[in-house]
Amino acid sequence: MRGGGTPAIIGDRRGEAEIVQILLFIAVLIVGWMGYKRFLKEAERVSKSVRRQEKESEAGAQGTLVKDPKTGEYRVERDEDEH
Repeated sequence: MRGGGTPAIIGDRRGEAEIVQILLFIAVLIVGWMGYKRFLKEAERVSKSVRRQEKESEAGAQGTLVKDPKTGEYRVERDEDEH
């Protein structure tokens, strides 16, 4: 122990502050990376929807038919956000 009765290790708070800053920086990086991946996924979904709509308009179609595996009937496919 040093003069004031506290061990030298407890008296040094700079190291603790640096660790907190590093952990906060890592957390920000992780959240940013997750947001970036979500953005890419959403952009791909929108792009796919736009390409399908362009194809339908070029062909003069009013929708894409998909077969229902349970009933075997065909129905017009809807966008995910229309459900």
